[in-house]
Amino acid sequence: MESENARKLTLFKYSKRVILKDIVGRDDGGAGLLGRRVVIGGWVKSSREIKKDPPSTVDTDAVGPKDASCVELIQSRIPFLRSIFKVLGSGDHRIRDKLDSVTPKPPQPSTSVLKVSDGSCVRTLQVAVDSALASPSQIMPTGTSILAKGILQQLFLRGKHVVELKVEQLLHVGIVDPDSRYPLSRKRLPLEMLRDHSHIRPRTTTVASITRINNAFTQATHTFFQNHGFLYVQVPIITSMDTGGFSKKFQVTTLFNKETVQGQNIVDNTAGVSLDNIKASIKEKNRQVEELKRSESNKEALVAAVQDLRKTNELVAQLEAREKAKSETSLRTEKLNFSEDFFSRPAYLTVSGRLHLESYACALGSVYTFGPRFQAEESEYSKRLLAEMWMVELEMAFSELEDAMDCAGDLLKYICKWISEHCPDDQKFLSKRIEQTLVDRLQSIVSGSFEKITYAEAVEILKQVPGKKFEAKPEYGFTLTEEHESYLADEIYKRPVIIYNQPKEIKPFYVRLNDDGKTVAAFDVILPKVGAVIRGSQNEERFDWLSPRMKELGLTNREYEWYLDLRRQGTVKHSGFSVALDLLVIYATGLNDIKDVVPFARIYGSGNH
Repeated sequence: MESENARKLTLFKYSKRVILKDIVGRDDGGAGLLGRRVVIGGWVKSSREIKKDPPSTVDTDAVGPKDASCVELIQSRIPFLRSIFKVLGSGDHRIRDKLDSVTPKPPQPSTSVLKVSDGSCVRTLQVAVDSALASPSQIMPTGTSILAKGILQQLFLRGKHVVELKVEQLLHVGIVDPDSRYPLSRKRLPLEMLRDHSHIRPRTTTVASITRINNAFTQATHTFFQNHGFLYVQVPIITSMDTGGFSKKFQVTTLFNKETVQGQNIVDNTAGVSLDNIKASIKEKNRQVEELKRSESNKEALVAAVQDLRKTNELVAQLEAREKAKSETSLRTEKLNFSEDFFSRPAYLTVSGRLHLESYACALGSVYTFGPRFQAEESEYSKRLLAEMWMVELEMAFSELEDAMDCAGDLLKYICKWISEHCPDDQKFLSKRIEQTLVDRLQSIVSGSFEKITYAEAVEILKQVPGKKFEAKPEYGFTLTEEHESYLADEIYKRPVIIYNQPKEIKPFYVRLNDDGKTVAAFDVILPKVGAVIRGSQNEERFDWLSPRMKELGLTNREYEWYLDLRRQGTVKHSGFSVALDLLVIYATGLNDIKDVVPFARIYGSGNH
């Protein structure tokens, strides 16, 4: 006999319903819960209607010889014979037809069979709703939401579903507006089309699986760092620092709002009016007024013409004021006075939080943060870059370059193993829908090793590839492109590659200078099919080396005084890195475009919600 633990169900505390994963996600598919009465909620993924046999229209026990003739009984039971009787002229069919037309036929009873998902897992629960509870046209459209109470029962035909919910009571129905075009009514919509419906696309099985894997990455990351003694720290999103040294940044200011308001006060009544056209019309209006003055026969016309000329001159004055204000605004915009701005200085959306993390690492040892990072790169075609990307960043005191590379490798192995153990159904679904090698790909990270090469070695290897012509020729001193990085990981080594000791010119100012004076202690982790997912470094702890480097790049000490202070007061060696979480999700899902793994993609030329 089944134990009570096997039949135990946990209600979601804040809605008093059972999560579908706790029913269909069990090893037995829910068979151990037969006979349980539960409340579930979700959205209809697909549906079908099963018609029931119609009830008998005549009660033979109640009908006597005065109620209906034998012919009429046959006609009521067999419509086909009734039609024959009409043709033959038998019986008073005209009276019967009139009665039939007056008495409406009740709708044929049916059962709506729904496949319902609540987003907790790949699998759906089959739900049966009798037409007496709700009209099929109301609950069957894809996207309809229901909250239903019923009993779990065994299916007669065992297919994908072991159990179904026989609904006893509908607690809520969120209908789909028939006048609106529900975007998911078609099956297997292309991902590119779903991008235009980012508020609805999580209801698809593919995007739901991607989201659950994304969530697992976040959970695994926090667990890894908490297990290794890191502290979670929030860093600012708005900063006055250029944390990359040469990054394209989004500027944050309130000065433009002030100028816009001032301009709008002037142009409210003159928008869309051409100053040149109005000035040209004034000459004609002056000529008409002079002619009317010479002719005293039409005084009313003269008064009207004078008023029209006066209003036109007022309009010209307004337009000239508008043009002057626009010119002054343009000049002020070119030379903004940031002392009048909200922060009294230029401010930007942060490119990286690592500089701020250093201050806490120099007091607490090992710290990490999690949040959005912004780059104003004007590329609308990149499949690996967004204006807003989510990053995991960490900083470790008393740590050097080799320590940071080891930590990066351990983190990747840990979270890939976590995904394999916690998202098997999602991976299985995506391996069928997107790419067959997903499971093996993650396992190769867990059980395999990383190739380590210097930047100089990487450039020489790429130069010597026979018969391969890259779009950008690999040259020492230039940043390796996505094509270069992918070729190293995909074609040459066929596994993750760590490229370290890179030229100082292509790395941020804060990276520690190596003894050769040309390279810095930086590294990138390249994954096959994705490219660089981790970029890290050992940071410069020596004041006498960092300060000249900042001057070389034109960075003023005023903004970075606190950062230099860390080198003056108890400096330590320290290192860290940034992880592009969105790119890791691409790696784990087999997708090709970052816009398909981010809930609301921010790209050049389009913000999407």
